Amino acid sequence: MTSRQLPHLSDQLFLTDAGFETWLLFQKGFNMPCFAAYPLAQLEEGRAAFKEYFSDIFDLARQNRVGVVLDTYTWRANPNWGQELGHDLDHLQQVNDQAVRDAKELRRTLGDGLNVIVNGIIGPRGDGYDPKSVMTVQEAQAYHGFQAGILACSGVDMISALTLTNVPEAIGIANAAAELGVPCVISFTLETDGRLPTGELIQDAIALVDEKATTKPAYFMINCAHPDHFSTMIPEGADWAQRIGGVRANASRMSHAELDCCETLDDGDPVELGAQYAKLRQLMPSMRVFGGCCGTDHRHLEQICAALAS
Repeated sequence: MTSRQLPHLSDQLFLTDAGFETWLLFQKGFNMPCFAAYPLAQLEEGRAAFKEYFSDIFDLARQNRVGVVLDTYTWRANPNWGQELGHDLDHLQQVNDQAVRDAKELRRTLGDGLNVIVNGIIGPRGDGYDPKSVMTVQEAQAYHGFQAGILACSGVDMISALTLTNVPEAIGIANAAAELGVPCVISFTLETDGRLPTGELIQDAIALVDEKATTKPAYFMINCAHPDHFSTMIPEGADWAQRIGGVRANASRMSHAELDCCETLDDGDPVELGAQYAKLRQLMPSMRVFGGCCGTDHRHLEQICAALAS
């Protein structure tokens, strides 16, 4: 096993997963209430699918000599979504702890010789597409501190909050992670106009989180948006773009509202997406972590690897 080094402390590129939930739903045919992956970990066929999915990612990483940011399956494993699914806090504690142990087991069995980072995933309290109500920073820190605390105690290398729609929730999560002494990554989702669902420009959101959080996040990411939605919002050489350390883009150009109603998978064009990642890296030279979101899978990751390598 190689020694582990976090993405923001390394010059290495890192592969992470791509469209995990859409792969499970559309390609494997699992029933996924609330778009939650974690209940499938209790099923033998679910665990087999998880291993199949991540085995291919480890193979890609080895072929391309990159590291792996290995996510836990806990995007929906927070109190509000757990309640929707009929799960109490005790059950959620077990789920989050088990997810970390499962990730460590995948690292042990599949990650020999690779730099594999176990990444504890936190999702938004509400809908990742529609911020109907925005918590205060204090409320967000208390709410997400429950899950962050379990992930930290279970031994994750870092925590990432994906598909965030607003700044106060991001600051609250960053503060919770800082209190626990765990590196934190904040990943915002963007609309087709390149802005957060609450209307802020990405550079303004990054600046506010950096200014208001007790400890700055290790870096920021963008996920669940197509490159066409935000690439024109990043001027070449922009200082603030140095804070973006990763992208997990959608394969689809659809808006969030359209994706919410979509009954078939829009998997876009893997070759085109790979070329767009290469252009994004020119705009964001600190971008070391690359994966995908809605509609992407291993085909897209393979093309992204090829484009970045060339």
